[in-house]
Amino acid sequence: MLTTLAVQNYRSLRDLVLPLSQLTVVTGANGSGKSNLYRAMRLLADAARSGAVAALAREGGLPSTLWAGPETIGRAVREGSAPPQGTVRTKSVGLRLGFAGDEFGYALDLGMPTPGEDSAFNRDPEFKRECVWSGPVLRKGALLADRDGPVVRTREQDGAWGREPHRIPVTDSMLTSFADPRVSPEVLVVRERIRSWRFYDHFRTDADAPARQVRIGTRTPVLDHDGGDLAAALQTIEEIGDRDALHTAVENAFPGARLSVRVGEDGRFELQLHQYGLLRPLSVAELSDGTLRYLLWVAALLSPRPPKLLVLNEPETSLHPSLLPALAALIATAAERTQVVVVTHARPLVQAVQAAADDASLVELEKEFGATVLADAPGVLDRPVWHWPKR
Repeated sequence: MLTTLAVQNYRSLRDLVLPLSQLTVVTGANGSGKSNLYRAMRLLADAARSGAVAALAREGGLPSTLWAGPETIGRAVREGSAPPQGTVRTKSVGLRLGFAGDEFGYALDLGMPTPGEDSAFNRDPEFKRECVWSGPVLRKGALLADRDGPVVRTREQDGAWGREPHRIPVTDSMLTSFADPRVSPEVLVVRERIRSWRFYDHFRTDADAPARQVRIGTRTPVLDHDGGDLAAALQTIEEIGDRDALHTAVENAFPGARLSVRVGEDGRFELQLHQYGLLRPLSVAELSDGTLRYLLWVAALLSPRPPKLLVLNEPETSLHPSLLPALAALIATAAERTQVVVVTHARPLVQAVQAAADDASLVELEKEFGATVLADAPGVLDRPVWHWPKR
């Protein structure tokens, strides 16, 4: 389980260190930085798939994603007697992301390339530092793999550093370019754990949404991100997953209702909802947006193949308040098998999750001089211990 998430210089996340539990609910007002946190976690996951540089390019490049405020916020600014203004930088500019758990920790530092290279790609960010360590806190003696620019060093079985450093491209993560089980099995373990992370955002429910289409079904233990294989995913839960949890989730939201999947002669799966009092089932094309979106969350949260980490972004969108207790119970059920992070601004959902899961932890974000901080946190001494690798 991850116990700490750290982000530095990503948009409003100037210097955020977040405690995580088995079930963490992140909330805050609009503009407090919740979406930035969600995107930062996705960016961290992209590093394990060699996609961090491309993901930053889709956001306008590294410079446009960096913290836009001053390097330091002086007393005059805090007291309101002077406006913030730029000063001469004393630290290297970089986007830093990392996490830690009881077993392993990982951190990366992305920066701009050294000036002088004659290339059309000289705005591609480079991996300046990258580390994998054992335990919850980065220490020199706990390092297992250490990357400085293009050079990677790893520990031998006797604990000493390998004699021959390895060289990899500066635009590639060592998680993808150096995950060799013979040389550094811990790097491979960390990579595969990150690759198992699963993210779900706003599902489409319009008339042309993939979830409303009837298509050929195959065994689907993991719902696709667009929800197009919803019928197959629900049928998979019915056959090899937690059937009782599936039926309970439907009953909690729609008393007296049940689901079925009609399989045509051509192998196409069609989802149907049987409701009490109706003479025929409703097809997926007839379901309301809220009903369909709830069923998509059912398929995502009851996956027979749970990930190491499941991150949900505003799952309450377009759901009637009456459905939130059922959604909260579903989230609590999922948290029994996997670590869950829920990002939401809906206070009723926060309260429903806390009622459904006694061990759910609440993290509230707010803005302070443009930067995202933890609400009710007096200072850095009250946050989890975290150390960034130095360039």
